[in-house]
Amino acid sequence: MDETEVQSFLIIFSVVAFSLALTLILLFTIFQKRKNKLLREQELAENKFHEELVETQIEIREETLRNISWELHDNIGQLLTLAKIQIQNAGDDPVAVEEAVDTIGKSLTELRSLSKMIDPTTLSSLSLVEALRLEVERFNRLKFLQASLTCTNCSFEMDNKAEIIIFRMLQEFFTNTMKHSKASELTVNVDYEDGLLEIEAKDNGIGFDTDLLGPGKGIGLNNIKNRAKLIGADVDIISEENRGTQLTLTYKMD
Repeated sequence: MDETEVQSFLIIFSVVAFSLALTLILLFTIFQKRKNKLLREQELAENKFHEELVETQIEIREETLRNISWELHDNIGQLLTLAKIQIQNAGDDPVAVEEAVDTIGKSLTELRSLSKMIDPTTLSSLSLVEALRLEVERFNRLKFLQASLTCTNCSFEMDNKAEIIIFRMLQEFFTNTMKHSKASELTVNVDYEDGLLEIEAKDNGIGFDTDLLGPGKGIGLNNIKNRAKLIGADVDIISEENRGTQLTLTYKMD
């Protein structure tokens, strides 16, 4: 191989080596950009999830305080007022006194039930099923409607953050039922098997046409769907006029 061929070979080799190095640098740069983009997107998603979780916790507390306020004013307050009237009118009648004592006893029972909602440590230590059971008991105690809760394999553990969000989703459904549905019955069924959680909540209210929900309407139901996306759950809301509303939630646990 003469000197000219050697020089040509070196030039070609240098060009190829440079091209390969440039290609590797470009690929590495593209990889780093995509990696950084994914990290930013992941960070944004985590921040959004954290913000939504905090907002959800605040909403649960606000809803709980509203319920406590209502019970104190319209339920326990009325019972104590009745007891006061009964005592004032009882005189020496032992039967009337006994009726007043019974009314005061009911007030104490209501206060004990209410204390479970007031104590924040109790609320934070409740499982999803236990929290739902408290809601159902409250509906029946206050005679909002006839509510029932059934569950298959009630003892299961799940991520606390997902648990909070799922509870708030169901709480919003319950609130819609109380405010708008004019329902007399509410049924909740919780089913857990092999890492799959399925919850069905259904009322027998007046229902609504989901096609008529325009912008700014059905905010509570839209919140439910948006929160389902945050935790990777599937939620389906079915309603027909005069045939009630049903929410079906499916959540696969990792």
